[in-house]
Amino acid sequence: MKSFMDNDFLLENDTAKHLYHDYAESMPILDYHCHLSPKEIAEDRQFENITQIWLGGDHYKWRLMRSNGVDEAYITGDASDREKFQKFAETLENAIGNPMVHWSHLELKKYFGYEGVLNGETAEDVWNLANEVLAKKSARDFIRESNVRLVCTTDDPADSLEYHAQIAQDPAFDVQIIPAWRPDAVYKIEKQGWNDYVKRLADSAGMPIESFADLLQALDRRLDFFVSMGTKSTDHGIDYMVFEPASDAELEAIFQKARRNESLSRKEQEQYKTALLLHLAKQYAKRDLVMEIHYGAIRDNNTKMFETLGPDTGYDSIGSYTPIEPVSRFLDALEKEDALPKTILYSLNPNDDAPIGTLLGAFQNSDAQGKIQQGSAWWFNDNKQGMIDQMTRLANLSVLGNFVGMLTDSRSFLSYTRHEYFRRILANLLGGWVENGEYPNDEKALKKLMENISYNNAVRYFGFDLEEAHV
Repeated sequence: MKSFMDNDFLLENDTAKHLYHDYAESMPILDYHCHLSPKEIAEDRQFENITQIWLGGDHYKWRLMRSNGVDEAYITGDASDREKFQKFAETLENAIGNPMVHWSHLELKKYFGYEGVLNGETAEDVWNLANEVLAKKSARDFIRESNVRLVCTTDDPADSLEYHAQIAQDPAFDVQIIPAWRPDAVYKIEKQGWNDYVKRLADSAGMPIESFADLLQALDRRLDFFVSMGTKSTDHGIDYMVFEPASDAELEAIFQKARRNESLSRKEQEQYKTALLLHLAKQYAKRDLVMEIHYGAIRDNNTKMFETLGPDTGYDSIGSYTPIEPVSRFLDALEKEDALPKTILYSLNPNDDAPIGTLLGAFQNSDAQGKIQQGSAWWFNDNKQGMIDQMTRLANLSVLGNFVGMLTDSRSFLSYTRHEYFRRILANLLGGWVENGEYPNDEKALKKLMENISYNNAVRYFGFDLEEAHV
């Protein structure tokens, strides 16, 4: 019997162990998509206890605790931090097969030196150990300790980016913290508060927004500002992909209706969204920016709790119907105008892996090696089996060696062990194919695959000012 999460955790054969320990383990991290707070990095936040850094804002853990019957007072309520930690520790005992067990123990081992098992009985010892470490470390320490070279935060077009400027001017911190453009607020025209947001965008762009053309101009101005701050990537969190073309006159009429707070039909919403996304994609192509598109979620299923706690609190799910046709028509419309940027597609529904994997090949060319990418297993899929399935499908249908690899997609400074988790799974996948005679035992080729998928491909693809790493 293997020991629980030992040094060869997830590595099932000698080739896998070699690929991970000799190549992937010491590779740096490029975190090209996350939700870390630039303010907390700029101010180098120090956390008072493990609950603050571990459970604060982490809806993965919140969902798990609710599924274990934990009262909300111990999750987002007014229970003490020590009590919340206890309830999470007790939850882990029942979570066999859930990646949270793996992630939690990887983090405890790496950042706090804890080699044991977290459960209800050990919670007090872990609490004391972790808090002793946290008294000596801050947000930046965890980033450095994780061997991170560059972080892309998620930032609204109207944001001032003042904290990014503050970080860039600080010689004491040598990790690049780059803003990534995330225009969801202006995209979701049906949401309450859209009109207020347009006013905020107008203020930040320094111009009135009285027409749809003005809106696009204001966004272009802000995009240029983001680029001046180092932006190389953009991201769109959309519930489902749309493609509903409209004339300029129709778009102007839709914009004016929305400004008058009149309700829009679903078709009108989709016409606006299609036009906005097409315009932005063309701007990304002009500026050599990468466009990331995340879709396929049903958000805020539990309206009672949404009204109580707001969004991003653990009440989302996988959408059951995420057609590929609108994605194809969107990419095709851009390709017709030679305006298709480098694009990474993420669907939350794993049933979309094969459709995306085949669609990629329809739009690849020599503009970039793997110009159109399928993103890493995302959100509800970034578990062991989800990663295996996504990479296997990608390998079957495209070129796995060009894959840009793992992203953190987290609000926690301790989540960088997810890259370790991914790299162990990748090494085991490749090692299994080699030992099964499905791929040659070519040391040079295997080294290149591990290093490129772990880090180098992302450096090249996004065009960040970083050197490729070779172990």
